[in-house]
Amino acid sequence: MNPLHNSDKSRRQFLQKSALAALGLGLTPGLLASEPPAMEAPLMKRSFGRLGFQVTTLGLGGQASLQWTPEGTDPVAIIEKAYRLGINYFDTSNLYGPSQANYGKAFSNLGLVPGKPNYDPAKRKAIFLTSKTALRFGKGGDDRKAVQGNTNGPAGSKALDDVRRTLSLVFGDGLGNYPAEAYLDMVLIHALGTMEQVDALYEGYHHPDPAAPTIGALAALRDVRDGTNRTGLNPKKEKLIRHVGFSGHSDAAVMMEMIQRDSENLLDGMLIAINANDKQYFNMQYNVIPVAAARNMGIIAMKVFADGAMYSKKAEWSRTPEHVVMGVGSSELPADHLIRYSLTTPGIHTAIIGIGCISDDPARCQLTFNLKHAQVKPGSMNEADRAAAEQLASKSKDGKTNYFQKPYQELTPPREVKAEAVDNGTRITWHTAYAGAAPLDRYEVWRDGKLLSRIPYQPQTTKEPFQFLDRHANGTAGKYVVKVIDKQRGIAEATV
Repeated sequence: MNPLHNSDKSRRQFLQKSALAALGLGLTPGLLASEPPAMEAPLMKRSFGRLGFQVTTLGLGGQASLQWTPEGTDPVAIIEKAYRLGINYFDTSNLYGPSQANYGKAFSNLGLVPGKPNYDPAKRKAIFLTSKTALRFGKGGDDRKAVQGNTNGPAGSKALDDVRRTLSLVFGDGLGNYPAEAYLDMVLIHALGTMEQVDALYEGYHHPDPAAPTIGALAALRDVRDGTNRTGLNPKKEKLIRHVGFSGHSDAAVMMEMIQRDSENLLDGMLIAINANDKQYFNMQYNVIPVAAARNMGIIAMKVFADGAMYSKKAEWSRTPEHVVMGVGSSELPADHLIRYSLTTPGIHTAIIGIGCISDDPARCQLTFNLKHAQVKPGSMNEADRAAAEQLASKSKDGKTNYFQKPYQELTPPREVKAEAVDNGTRITWHTAYAGAAPLDRYEVWRDGKLLSRIPYQPQTTKEPFQFLDRHANGTAGKYVVKVIDKQRGIAEATV
């Protein structure tokens, strides 16, 4: 059952008091509603995992008015203002309609396009541009079965077509051409949702064969990252991208599988849905985010406002300009609490937020407001304040804001538990449990009712299982139980 819906009376009272404090009516000063803080100069930055880049805590999302532009809104001006405010992370996608072309216009004005008279290579190096592809194959395969939706490109497009399309729209003529110096800092495999998609992406990855009828997108993207032609899909040996990653909204287990299969550390970044209603669902913060953090990936938060569903928009995918939220938070659910929640989730480096409108009036400018409230340090929101933010968020649409996320899941037992006889003992192996209401704390191995070992929790970062060797001279095994215990003393177990 969902812990926010089934907590005891004392916990309800605590959360209610914390929620009142968040509205300025109680005692938790970290959540008091207030004027936006003074802008830091320079903006706060965080080390972006292993990517070797200092990233601002707020990035510009590539949707909202950059994709579905309401009448009277200039998307190019939004991009230019974000740049001039010091934001250095920019997000777009082949799925986002005119978003990439809008970036092309803005970047041309800002001196970020190679070959233009005003081009400044140092300015280009100082920003981080990420685009996305929803295509799972570099060659062959049927992307209609692998993912719902497609790119805006022609039928039959593959992952590298999307890379080149982005380069043309942002840095070139929009007709397929781009300057030799153009590159993308990262390309994400977008909206990963099923194990079948993971299978498709990794096809041919470890042993690429140009003669193979089907090659997954990862092998193809590696070629244009490294300037190689192992797949036969990069005959000019172009180096078009710096990093490869993936994004996901729905299923933490699928995203964990994606990382665990990456035996060559190709995946440098992860874009993840994370907001204050995360724990109402199969949560990201206790499952996949720790795995990505343990691999030192750059981790980007998205859906901070649940794509506007925390406020006026219905809890459904945005499709039209009418879906773009043009306001700045609400008195019932201050937007700054949601920004702080996502950015203080352990492992997060930056958050992208789509902008509906900008204004010279700070009270109406979403970009200025969001940026000011993104000036927070990791760990600066304590557990009481996080709980208060969760309680406030749970009142928005009764907590049913994250339409993109799988339903709540309780703590699961360790998975695939096995016992194997070896010399002078038994080897017990298992794969990670999935966390529910609380972070995992430890595993315990028991035999015939006797505790043999307590093993502190560590994220499972590869497909190698956890293991424990029970040495016993007679070589006979008993009944083994592997338990997982979370930090709220929840227990789940598997017997072998």
